[in-house]
Amino acid sequence: MRKKSIWFVIAIITITVITGAVMFNQKGDVSAYESIESINSAADLKAYFERAKKMQSVAVNYDAEVTEEKASMDSGESSNAVGGGDHSSTNIQVEGVDESDMVKTDGDYVYSIFGGTAVKIVDIRNPQKMSVAAEIKPDDDYYPSQLFLHDDLLIVLGDKMQQGPNKKVSNMDIMPMNSLTTVRLYNIEKPEKPVFIREVGVEGYLKSARKTDGMLYVVTNVYPMYWALEEIGDDALRPRVFDSNEKEKNFIDFGDITILPGAMEPSYTVIAAVDLTSPKTTQLVTKGFLGSSDQMYMTKDHLYLTALNYETGTNSRGAAEIMIWNPGKADTEIFKFKLNGTDVKFHRSSKLGGTILNQFSMDEYKGNLRVVMTEGNMWDEKNPSKNHLYILNENMEMTGSVKGLAEGERIYSARFMGDKAYMVTFRETDPLFVIDVADPAKPKVLGELKIPGFSNYLHPLDEHHLIGFGYETVARKNPSGGEPLIITKGMKLSLFDVTDFHNPKEKFTEIIGGQGTYSPLQYDHKALFQHKQRNLFGFPVSIYEEGAKQFEVNYKGSGALVYEITSERGIVLKGDLVNKKAPGQQYEDWEKQVQRLLYSGDSLFTLSMDEVKSYTLDSFVEIGTLKMN
Repeated sequence: MRKKSIWFVIAIITITVITGAVMFNQKGDVSAYESIESINSAADLKAYFERAKKMQSVAVNYDAEVTEEKASMDSGESSNAVGGGDHSSTNIQVEGVDESDMVKTDGDYVYSIFGGTAVKIVDIRNPQKMSVAAEIKPDDDYYPSQLFLHDDLLIVLGDKMQQGPNKKVSNMDIMPMNSLTTVRLYNIEKPEKPVFIREVGVEGYLKSARKTDGMLYVVTNVYPMYWALEEIGDDALRPRVFDSNEKEKNFIDFGDITILPGAMEPSYTVIAAVDLTSPKTTQLVTKGFLGSSDQMYMTKDHLYLTALNYETGTNSRGAAEIMIWNPGKADTEIFKFKLNGTDVKFHRSSKLGGTILNQFSMDEYKGNLRVVMTEGNMWDEKNPSKNHLYILNENMEMTGSVKGLAEGERIYSARFMGDKAYMVTFRETDPLFVIDVADPAKPKVLGELKIPGFSNYLHPLDEHHLIGFGYETVARKNPSGGEPLIITKGMKLSLFDVTDFHNPKEKFTEIIGGQGTYSPLQYDHKALFQHKQRNLFGFPVSIYEEGAKQFEVNYKGSGALVYEITSERGIVLKGDLVNKKAPGQQYEDWEKQVQRLLYSGDSLFTLSMDEVKSYTLDSFVEIGTLKMN
């Protein structure tokens, strides 16, 4: 394999921000921070960004081997439709904590956003004669992206570009622009006539959002124009907040701005809280935390954010400390916040060695946070990657760990189920680890299964079975010698039997298509459809097959597939809703690509930008089509 090294330079300085105690456990694996430094004035805030402005250099060393695997293995946050009642609901990680999605339903109506344009409300009470009951058209500078339903409220999250007054910078007029994440609230007692109630917003790009017990929490990342600090003034540094109940945009109070432990970035993480029980009058409460964030995990009582910390060194003259951006040597800071209605308080943070894949790599259970991480670079032969599981108590102090698993591989998916953890790593084969985490002080590996391919999303079927969604892989001889080339093939469904924790088994498998086949489910868990009573699981899919030439792929069709999955019968195809390609068609028609599946009553619905289709759940025969454009 051919190894490439990429180097580039960015400026940075070191900032000391922690005023509280720093604690190390006896193994030295974790550092925990008890408090954070507050910003008390414009001068404090300006000093922070002045230091950032004086950055000198960040050396970036990223060694990566160029292989056939490419980006198809990358995973991120995701979503899907599940349901145990009369209609679907969004696939969520934590019971009672809803996640935003582009589609929601109350069983009678479907609320959807596709393409960042209008919010459309579709009447599905008669699946054979569906109709657009209402359409909420956006402003010219507003782009809706995510939805929640709460009682008779429709909650629309979107992006709006905001601008400040013109300023002169280096003999040039500039207009400060930044994105504003807004929350628009509509009364939908009559879905065919949604009534606008209120709009609130906070500066920054939407990172994630959750809803629990009548509370909405929105997290954004803000990147102020600190480089034009002298020309624009202090207004460039504080995030703006917006409320349609007030005449002007305001700024987050200095007293609500603090510095996250280890923060060195000229950016903010903003957490906004809205009480949905009084949507017309409730206060928008915002807290600004200097420093960026990556992943988010939330329970009913706690919100966790993660941020990468890279190694530091000195520049070539030894005059300034620099941050070396090397993903193989990064640490992760995990910040824990306590939630009490609109009151969001920083509790503790801990720094762990390695990186976190996504929200499913974290789980809180009986007051303890369990985390799985990959440390190092899987292609670094001298210092190969390794994978760890850590357990932290309520004060973010380590109680136990399992370290050094699957050397030379990285984590592709994880799932925590009660007192067990399941973790998939990959390089040439897919080891599924079963880890006992019942005793926070003594977690231990119970079993391991090695099979071809990998799963990049794990979904629980029952207490003793997991469904894996990922790819089949094959190993081919490397013409340059050395390790074989690993090639991804078709999409793979696996049903894992973990009844015997010491001897996990891949009980059933299903391979869909060939190389090039993919589903949004492989990177977005919200794309999964589930009907619990009928044991049905479905997802959008685009199918390709290998051609006659090496690495040639031919498009076959796109749509959705629905399977019955049980521990007794395995993986049984029930609904093939894939539309075969038209003559001469080489790629998908993106407007007709299915994005979500949901059900209501005895009907199944598929949604794309172009149309909504309805099917019977008994036979999957198409019974209706509604054109959306």
